[in-house]
Amino acid sequence: MPESLSTPDVVPTFGTLPGRVREHAQQRPDHVALIDDTRTITYRELDQRVDRGVAALQRDGMRPDDVVALCAANSIDYVVVMLAALRAGGTFAPLAPSSTAAALGLMLDNCGARFLFVDAVGRGAVEAAGERPELIGISINGDDAYPPFKDWLTSDDSAPTPVEPNPDTIFNIIYSSGTTGAPKGIVHTNALRWPQIAGSTVSLYDGDCVTLVSTPLYSNTTLVSFMPALAAGSTLVLMPKFDAGQFLALAEKHRVTHAMLVPVQYRRLLDHPDFDRTDLSSFQMKCCTSSPFGADVKAEVLDRWPGGLLEFYGMTEGGGSCMLAAHEHLDKLHTVGQPMPGHELRVIDEQGQEIDRQSTGEIVGHSGFIMRGYHGDAERTRATEWYEPETGARFIRTGDIGYFDADGFLSIVGRAKETIISGGFNIFPSDIEAILREHESLADVAVFGVASERWGETPVAFVTLAAGATATAEEIQIWANERLGKFQRLTDTRVVDAIPRNAIGKVSRNDLRNIYGASA
Repeated sequence: MPESLSTPDVVPTFGTLPGRVREHAQQRPDHVALIDDTRTITYRELDQRVDRGVAALQRDGMRPDDVVALCAANSIDYVVVMLAALRAGGTFAPLAPSSTAAALGLMLDNCGARFLFVDAVGRGAVEAAGERPELIGISINGDDAYPPFKDWLTSDDSAPTPVEPNPDTIFNIIYSSGTTGAPKGIVHTNALRWPQIAGSTVSLYDGDCVTLVSTPLYSNTTLVSFMPALAAGSTLVLMPKFDAGQFLALAEKHRVTHAMLVPVQYRRLLDHPDFDRTDLSSFQMKCCTSSPFGADVKAEVLDRWPGGLLEFYGMTEGGGSCMLAAHEHLDKLHTVGQPMPGHELRVIDEQGQEIDRQSTGEIVGHSGFIMRGYHGDAERTRATEWYEPETGARFIRTGDIGYFDADGFLSIVGRAKETIISGGFNIFPSDIEAILREHESLADVAVFGVASERWGETPVAFVTLAAGATATAEEIQIWANERLGKFQRLTDTRVVDAIPRNAIGKVSRNDLRNIYGASA
């Protein structure tokens, strides 16, 4: 195992992220902690500002275990609020600004937030909060919906009442990116988060690292890299919104060493005209998670971008995770790697019975990192659990369909809920998408199933064209169907301007079906 992936020699039994920030404030007070698009803050200044936030929360009635909701873009003060909520003994609930006001209202009700911090992009939460007068609202970065954050903070000499950290307190409630039904609030405790914060499984960061944060802080994709980087005393550069050109400029300017990106961001960066003339030689490690990462894109990243490449596979709910050190396993780029230390993954069939790992079935996982459950929803929690019959060990059902090869590397072939059943055959959209990506005219693809009187379901494709390409939908479909199996063949293909994805790059097939249904 390379040094960058080593396990730290000594990891305290329990600690907190705000506690780590305080340690760095005492040991390296003038080291830069955070940079956003407006200012820079050192660890000493960050620690002091967090204390002022704690004092303000306590002044306004904050009690241990209270929930602080945030609906805003990445910024220094977003981080201050997060750390202040934790230092005050509470929980933070990050909400996606892209959610509808109705969905945000359901999230606020579910988490029971007492405080709500918003900025201009989080105005949907303000609309939702209008029917909840008990919420205390504060505006970050000058939005006029609530009193401004700078005025809400206490004075520099205000000292908060110390709160003893409780391992069983809820660290965060993160809402899933699903697009249908009531939102699922995924609960992680302080004790559960601590190993990730301390880097006790995989240690990528030290105090000399510079990490560029270009995915939103409301996502677990971001938190699993943000937390250990901050805990290690690194410098973090916060982007309020991803832009490929700006990412490249910031990476060169700040001599960035680490970044966590999602697959669609890698593609946009590699395609940007400035990519090959940007100095990226400072990079030590790049990471990827969240959605399928094509083997061809991994190979291109390794060829054109200095530093190593790690792919992580797992769920916000926890369970089992895999890691692929792509730079070390060039023959396994089609996989998501092997189970991480302390993580166990099994394969089960449609009846919930365990089957051979080299057979295709649903992936279930167990580790020390498993959510407490969905907040206030025992029924949905139980639906995502699988228990090992002999030992009773709790596993989490991923909903992903896959198999292990003879070397123990996991390949994902699709989602159980996204499987298209056509004429009695299971068809995985990812298999069809892999063929379509071989077409030189295509930039992005997404395949989904629609109802069919003849077959039950049938596959349909949305595609976007590469720059300068002129291929028609009919030409693309004929080309693809010549290469696909009989039951995989596309019934319809649409050329679109963009494929709808959320902020962490996941395709919403429900949105695709709705768009298709409206235009059919």
